[in-house]
Amino acid sequence: MKIENKEYRTIWFDEAYQLVRIIDQTKLPHQFIIKDLSTVKDAINAIKTMEVRGAPLIGGTAAYGIVLAIKENKDPEFIQKSSEELIQSRPTAINLKWAVDRMLNKLSGVKSDEVLNIALKEANDICDEDEKFCENIGLNGLKIIEEIYNKTKKTVNILTHCNAGWLATINWGTATSPIYHAHKKKIPVHVWVDETRPRNQGANLTSYELNEEGIPNTIIADNTGGILMQRGDVDICIVGTDRTLSTGDVCNKIGTYLKALAAYDNNVPFYVALPSSTIDWDIKNFKDIPIEERNSEELSHIEGIDEDNKIKKILIYPKKSKALNLAFDITPAKYVTGLITEKGICEASSTALTKMFK
Repeated sequence: MKIENKEYRTIWFDEAYQLVRIIDQTKLPHQFIIKDLSTVKDAINAIKTMEVRGAPLIGGTAAYGIVLAIKENKDPEFIQKSSEELIQSRPTAINLKWAVDRMLNKLSGVKSDEVLNIALKEANDICDEDEKFCENIGLNGLKIIEEIYNKTKKTVNILTHCNAGWLATINWGTATSPIYHAHKKKIPVHVWVDETRPRNQGANLTSYELNEEGIPNTIIADNTGGILMQRGDVDICIVGTDRTLSTGDVCNKIGTYLKALAAYDNNVPFYVALPSSTIDWDIKNFKDIPIEERNSEELSHIEGIDEDNKIKKILIYPKKSKALNLAFDITPAKYVTGLITEKGICEASSTALTKMFK
């Protein structure tokens, strides 16, 4: 997608300089900075500090992290240790482990003099596949938006949470991909963008990328969605997911569950957009999903730009107050209208997911 009318991916391998390049998302929307990753430690740090974030992009970064590890040291023990550290860098998004496991399986038994080229090809393939999957998610989700528009002949109001946009993937995004395809087809859409505390990924990233594509959007406080639904101002909710169980239960950014409850109570369709790489086929009980708890400073402090165009972080809580910063919650399958995948749309159930992907 575009930034200042120039096409970008969120991550790519620079053949000329033999390193990985990313868009540093901690600097958006106030600064656009491309950062180099030269070592596996750089990749791990980029994931931990959320310079890259979003389940599919984390997976792509981990794949390139394996490539960087091999460039440093082809010793199998070093590669294995690096793989474990990559998996541990963020615990909730299933794409991370999926990508590392896929890379290791591909490299199993490969000769030392071939391992780098094969690893790089596989990492490129993972990213290319994600881009195609997300494009197909958009084409499938477009049908839902088209159906709403054909009934009302009015602007379709879509509510989304956090950033499941192209910045969270390699390109297109998951939840935003149907929106981008609708916009390209000249269907009038408007997006309600939850600011998504504490890191404000909706306000900082989703609104930013929608602006760059010329799509009308309005940032709202996280607790505003319910009353908008009561007023009839939301036609559909589309969110992403960091891990979806084969049961249809959805783990996504904290606050998603409350949006699903509000949508359910107001008969607003609530869809989850995801590539199949985000499905966890092993865990059956959502209580077993590891929920990341991040630094409480993300809650107690807020970052912005001052009058001198300098980025500053300030304390907004009483100094003695404690804060709990859980990064994700779980939306039970019964509140999910459907899952929008690269293969089509299905209900959020083990029967439907197994039929579609197994």
